[in-house]
Amino acid sequence: MDDDLPEDAVLPLIKKHTGPVVQVRRTARGFSSDLTALVDCGEGRFFVKAMRNRPGGRRKSLIREKQINGHLGHISPPLLWDVESADWLVLGFEVIDGRSSDFAPGSPDLPLVVGVLGEIGRLSLPEIARTWTETRWDRFALNSSEAELFKGHSLLHTDINPSNCLVVKRRVWAVDWAWPTRGAGFIDPALLVLQLIAAGHTPDGAEAWASELSAWREAAPEAINAFVAANLRMYRAAAERKPDEDWLKAMAEACRAWAGHRRLPEER
Repeated sequence: MDDDLPEDAVLPLIKKHTGPVVQVRRTARGFSSDLTALVDCGEGRFFVKAMRNRPGGRRKSLIREKQINGHLGHISPPLLWDVESADWLVLGFEVIDGRSSDFAPGSPDLPLVVGVLGEIGRLSLPEIARTWTETRWDRFALNSSEAELFKGHSLLHTDINPSNCLVVKRRVWAVDWAWPTRGAGFIDPALLVLQLIAAGHTPDGAEAWASELSAWREAAPEAINAFVAANLRMYRAAAERKPDEDWLKAMAEACRAWAGHRRLPEER
């Protein structure tokens, strides 16, 4: 990305929204985009997310993020403008000056994170998302009956992690809606549990936080068990493919600990 200098291609496209640009500061995260940056300009400050306009999943993810934003209310920073050219897709968001959440045991951020997941769980499924059926874990389920347990009519974020839960004073913003889907409501709480275990919580302690969410409390135990097992298979396979990625090993170990807590057979 540093060799291509996407800023040189993107800035002329967004000039009508920004006015003269004073500074462009790339963000530390945003690996799935060709450019994520804070842009200081004549019209203020924007968080800019840009992707080359090429067929594929990454382009589709930016389009979904654009389409879902207006249905998220105050949960996520508003999309202020967007630009599409033959070569680029660009989104311009309101800037949120926040920090990543701390998921560690005892963190004061945890009630805020659980609170924003509760808000997500209460969102109505918009018409645009009705065809966005969740399928990512299907191939890691034992069979089609297990995969069916992941289906539902809830709007899901599906990428719950500390970096996507930005803390500003005493509230959390849920950012990076790159892959919103329609699925079982317990999935986002379950992803929180997995992240909490990876951050040092016991499985029992992590599930205690999820139990504050109605979607978790109402879920069938067999559906949660199937999802835990599917994640274990998924992260084990990913860690085997990329043995140098320590974070994948850590996630696989968190899944293993969670599966053990729920007394799932080792062969799952």
